[in-house]
Amino acid sequence: MIDKIRFIVKQKLRDMIINSIASSYFMPLIVRKKIYNIFGIKTHTKSIRPNCYFGGNNIEIGKGTTVNGGCYFENLEKIKIGKNCDIAMEVLFCTSTHELGASDKRAGKPYGQSIYIGDGCWIGARVTILPGVIVGNGCVIGAGSLVTKDCEPNSLYLGSPAKKIKELN
Repeated sequence: MIDKIRFIVKQKLRDMIINSIASSYFMPLIVRKKIYNIFGIKTHTKSIRPNCYFGGNNIEIGKGTTVNGGCYFENLEKIKIGKNCDIAMEVLFCTSTHELGASDKRAGKPYGQSIYIGDGCWIGARVTILPGVIVGNGCVIGAGSLVTKDCEPNSLYLGSPAKKIKELN
């Protein structure tokens, strides 16, 4: 029982430091990066803007990537973002879902699937990326899109659900 209490307190303290203190508008970018790294978020960039939420530490963000303010990393499973990406404000990375339950409770047992974002991608404002999605290198996902399936490299995707609009050079 004591071990369980310690675990819960440790998790709450981690969440408070990462999601309140480190994500503060008053926290310098380089200090924010160091705090994230101390708590296991593997970030190789200092460009993570304020007010981002991290639901865990199974996250890797590549060198040269910018994560704008208000992004939400819900990570029951791994989230990996490549190098030189631009993630606009309020993007939601959602790795968890549920098995379909019986009619009295449709959201059954929870489970997760990883999300991978390739190198050089541009993810527009308020995009939602659902569990298990792989976004190929050089993709552009237009603002407000809902990404439910894998995206081919060097392509533009828009809409809800996101559909391939064209290939990019």
